[in-house]
Amino acid sequence: MLNNLIFVNTVRFLLLVLVQVLLLNQINLFGYVNPYLYLLFIIIYPFTGNKSLLIFLSFLLGLFVDFFSDSGGIHAAACVSIAFIRPFILKYSFGISYEYNTIKISSEDYMKQFIYVGSMVFIHHFILFALEIFNINHFVLFLNSILFSSIFSIVLILSTITLFSRK
Repeated sequence: MLNNLIFVNTVRFLLLVLVQVLLLNQINLFGYVNPYLYLLFIIIYPFTGNKSLLIFLSFLLGLFVDFFSDSGGIHAAACVSIAFIRPFILKYSFGISYEYNTIKISSEDYMKQFIYVGSMVFIHHFILFALEIFNINHFVLFLNSILFSSIFSIVLILSTITLFSRK
């Protein structure tokens, strides 16, 4: 069972990095909309998994995306940040079922899924674009990038979760 879980997470990691760098990084709608599907790895990482390993894998995930995007470490910083605060967001989104480890994202109702995915994506995008833009003169660009990229990423991630759920 453990070997199967390691294999599934390894394939998921590699597949999400490849889809992000080869396909989704080429999309840039209206100058500030860029979808980030690779966050799905952090979002659906097993809840009972090692949290230190998740932070390390999140760093590697962000580092690979940074390497292929030539973005200087901003994806790694944003990924590590959301991996670190993930338990708090899970507790906020799912409440008591998170404490008893009875969560399965695809079987939860859509409002809880939206709150969880939306919080993770919004925090990631806030950190990412704050590090990327880092200029008060471009505040409107900063807000537009966060808002529209978050909406596009949330729709893409929730659609992927729904599409690949085992119902």
